[in-house]
Amino acid sequence: MSHQVQKLAASASRQINAVVVSSGLMNKTVKVRIGVQKWNNHIQKDFNHTSHLLVHDPASSLRTGDIISISPGWRVSKNVHHVVREIVAPFGEPIEARPPVPSEEERMKVREAKKKAKEERRRSRRGNEREKAAGETSTSS
Repeated sequence: MSHQVQKLAASASRQINAVVVSSGLMNKTVKVRIGVQKWNNHIQKDFNHTSHLLVHDPASSLRTGDIISISPGWRVSKNVHHVVREIVAPFGEPIEARPPVPSEEERMKVREAKKKAKEERRRSRRGNEREKAAGETSTSS
């Protein structure tokens, strides 16, 4: 098993429940609110606070008000570090009318396919550059 897959498997056990605050404004990304506890050093007690995160929604299936389960995933962009696992309680439109949330295995397959396609493009581009370089040196002789 690759190092990246092992790292994902270890972090997959950590699930966080969250409420979708903003959806449809960013492509495949939603803003969620999670509950956290913040330590007050003067009173020596934890108090409930909320924190906001940006979460990757691969199928764009979330709507504002949904209660979802998220987990840490690979970094999608500078500020997006979590991914949707499942919709716990939908708000408004029923789950059946939305695109399904992909499972972790499906997300890994899509990621590997994109990675292989990128490697192919790079190989073909490098091959074309080498042919051009070889053609230029042979014509200049």
